[in-house]
Amino acid sequence: MHVALINIQVKIESVEAFKQVSLENAAGSLKEPGVVRFDVLQQKDDPTRFVLYEVYRTADDPARHRETAHYKAWNEAVADLMAEPRSRASYANVFPGDEAWG
Repeated sequence: MHVALINIQVKIESVEAFKQVSLENAAGSLKEPGVVRFDVLQQKDDPTRFVLYEVYRTADDPARHRETAHYKAWNEAVADLMAEPRSRASYANVFPGDEAWG
């Protein structure tokens, strides 16, 4: 499994718009064969901060995800909503084992 955490801060006036387009992207992402999990998390004490928690089956699946229509629509829609550039960190799965992801 290949795990990515994307940290995003949006403008305060853009929180609801960001949530809407991100939920649409997440729903589309879950239909991709290489996506195991795609969570949209909002920080409790700062509602302008979000984390996208993405789990992919193979190392090639994140690149395939970025070629989908729903990702491209999301990427374009959120460009002006963000307060700062997003950051991405990639992780190797440790536990539970890959076989537990189904």
